[in-house]
Amino acid sequence: MKKILVANRGEIALRIMRTARQMGIQTVAVYSEADRQAPHVRFADEAVLLGPPPSAQSYLLGDKIIEKALELGVDGIHPGYGFLSENADFARKVTAAGITFIGPDPHSIEMMGSKLAAKEAAKKFHVPMVPGIEQAITDVETAKEIGRKVGYPILIKASAGGGGKGMRIVEREEDTKEQMERAISEAISAFGDGSVFIEKYVTGPRHVEVQIMGDRHGNVVYLFERECSIQRRHQKVVEEAPSAILTPELRKAMGEAAVRVAKACDYVGAGTVEFLVDINREFYFLEMNTRLQVEHPVTEMITGLDLVEWQIRVARGEQLAFRQEDLQIHGHALELRVYAEDPLNNFLPSVGTLSTYRLPEGEGIRVDGGYTEGMEVPIYYDPMLAKLVVHAPTRTEAIQKMKEAIAAYEVEGVSTTLPFGRFVMDHEAFITANFDTHFVQHYYTPEKLIESHNPAAEVAALLALNLYLKEKDQLKVAEREASHWGRRAK
Repeated sequence: MKKILVANRGEIALRIMRTARQMGIQTVAVYSEADRQAPHVRFADEAVLLGPPPSAQSYLLGDKIIEKALELGVDGIHPGYGFLSENADFARKVTAAGITFIGPDPHSIEMMGSKLAAKEAAKKFHVPMVPGIEQAITDVETAKEIGRKVGYPILIKASAGGGGKGMRIVEREEDTKEQMERAISEAISAFGDGSVFIEKYVTGPRHVEVQIMGDRHGNVVYLFERECSIQRRHQKVVEEAPSAILTPELRKAMGEAAVRVAKACDYVGAGTVEFLVDINREFYFLEMNTRLQVEHPVTEMITGLDLVEWQIRVARGEQLAFRQEDLQIHGHALELRVYAEDPLNNFLPSVGTLSTYRLPEGEGIRVDGGYTEGMEVPIYYDPMLAKLVVHAPTRTEAIQKMKEAIAAYEVEGVSTTLPFGRFVMDHEAFITANFDTHFVQHYYTPEKLIESHNPAAEVAALLALNLYLKEKDQLKVAEREASHWGRRAK
């Protein structure tokens, strides 16, 4: 494999290209008109303009991407995450064109792309399931009957869903009709499929996922877990590895269950099996993401492995060079997704020009980013500027290092989630690892964020920036397009 096209943008495109260059592989970038000056375009050996900024006219043009790849003599296509990464039809067309798709086989993507099909496959391999139904429904009375059987609260979730779309928690039977109609409407709007399934809502849920890697020689290993419970709008903001609540026995049980899920769909490459862990430390299969995850750097930090390198090696037909017993956890890693969002205004996207943009540096600090000072943050895509990752010998030291990295991260021109990240690092619930996926609902308000900031000048600056951006928003004329790039990044 001598040349790879990266069918993505921003930080993940740049991150993939860096590993490819280290491996002596040439890279091809694709870009929209909005990304003409983006770092991933400048970094690549070659670059191809796809079209106007909207993703439907650029990054989602699978046929055009394949056409350009053939013209440039590309050997492999890496889809990154989002966009076309979990599109089985695209993967199939790439392979049919004689190009290696750096990801799982189409049938694996299809099987795990349907939550119902994934649950059925996992169940056959004795992976624990949340009590509920195994088939899609649209009938309210059936939903009520299931709710009475498994006990309220229940969770209504779109079969084809992701990113919190088509998901509703129902506390009482009398609310079932209204919440189900809303879930179905959202699912049809977002995915064109109104089918939903119902399961028991897990109380005090922790979102813990297991990274797996498989090759074409029948080998599958788990690369330990990531805790992803700090979320807003059902999407992750802070991730860490390993989870602070897993015992060695539970870690082994969850890892082995993840491997069974991977084998259930003949999985090849990097993938993630997601679980819910309840207050009694029982775990339940949630879904499998058939791609590289946004938060993969924390796994790389604690294992010393380059997951993109192994994606490429496996795609070339190589066998994994390590066995399960060879893998160990080294230290603790934390990741903060630095979004151009306003934590004082319900985390709404914040667009503008990065008048100041300086990244933190130092031992144990890693920033995977796709922006530089002076660039404009466009309205067309997921608003993540970068991923701020730290690594230290212990969790306590990692938290301290993250605080220092946040303080050294300078951004002016847009609001970001950096203040929220500091709020999390300072909160007793996070420090003691006594939290769940409802951290934001239970502990966070804009007023508490303001109170947590010292000195007073910093608060004043934050409020002034917020006021400026709100006034600027009044002049906006274009409504932000829903992003496919971050749709499944949850």
